[in-house]
Amino acid sequence: MSLTIRKVVTYCEEIRVDGARAGEEPLRKAAAAAVVTNPYAGKPFADDLSEIVDNSAELGKLLGEAAAAAIGVPVESYGKASLVGTAGEQEHAVAIKTSVFGDAFREAIGGATAWLPSVSKRCAPGASVDVPLCYKDEVWVRSHYDAVTMTIADSPAPDEIVLVVAVASGGRLHERLGGKTVEEARASE
Repeated sequence: MSLTIRKVVTYCEEIRVDGARAGEEPLRKAAAAAVVTNPYAGKPFADDLSEIVDNSAELGKLLGEAAAAAIGVPVESYGKASLVGTAGEQEHAVAIKTSVFGDAFREAIGGATAWLPSVSKRCAPGASVDVPLCYKDEVWVRSHYDAVTMTIADSPAPDEIVLVVAVASGGRLHERLGGKTVEEARASE
């Protein structure tokens, strides 16, 4: 891999109670992040960002496997985010999580080719990011609209990109706003 990984961070939480009511079973959420050197940081504007795009599949596989291992149960929802340091451009953060990355990530966690929600921003070290989540096989399953917040205190450095994936074991604990259900989505596959 030509993208240098400084570190990988994983996070997992188990939500048992929401709204003062226990769930039928806990909702597990996990995130995995890689802090990588941005090869375009501090350099003149580049039209071709293929050095990031072409090498992102390995990150998709690595982070997908790390997030799936951290959650420890089948993945039902997912999302991605990227943060670029101040010596880079937001476009660098977007380049690292295109379909090259997304396809490898989906394969690692067992997702379909459904839309993969995403967010990116340019920031200083220690910035937090809310990684949006949706049902992995159908974007219109409203019960799974959620987020995982990730912060890495020393990242991204000015010349780095933080790439984050998040997964969850299901929808919000007490979802009750209607919309397409997981069962309806599975029936239409």
